[in-house]
Amino acid sequence: MITPPDVFKSLADETRARATLLIASQGELCVCELMCALDDSQPKISRHLAQLRSSGLLLDRRQGQWVYYRLNPDLPDWVHEILQVTSKANSDWLQHNASRLQNMDGRPVRDAACC
Repeated sequence: MITPPDVFKSLADETRARATLLIASQGELCVCELMCALDDSQPKISRHLAQLRSSGLLLDRRQGQWVYYRLNPDLPDWVHEILQVTSKANSDWLQHNASRLQNMDGRPVRDAACC
C-alpha cells in the first residue's frame, strides 16, 4: 500500500512532479513525449520514470519500440484527488510543458485497445 510519505517523496522532485501531472492529464505518455514536453534527456526522464514506477505511482507497457507510462489504476482515491487538485490549481506551471507536448512532431500513435 502506498503511503503519504511515498507519494510526497516521489513528487518532491520537479521533473517527477511535472511528468506525473502530465501523465495524469494525458492518460499515458511515452518517454519521447516526456522528453519533448520537459525538454530533457532520455536518461534523465527514464531514471525519474523508473523511480515513479518503483514507488507504485506509475505502470508501464510496451507497444513496439515505445514504452508508455500511466498512473497506477490501483492507487487510492486520495492520490488521484491530490493529483487532480494540484493539476487544476497549477495549470500555469504546466502550461509550457503541455504546449511543447501539443506541438510535438512525430508523436507515437497508440493502439486503440490500450489499457
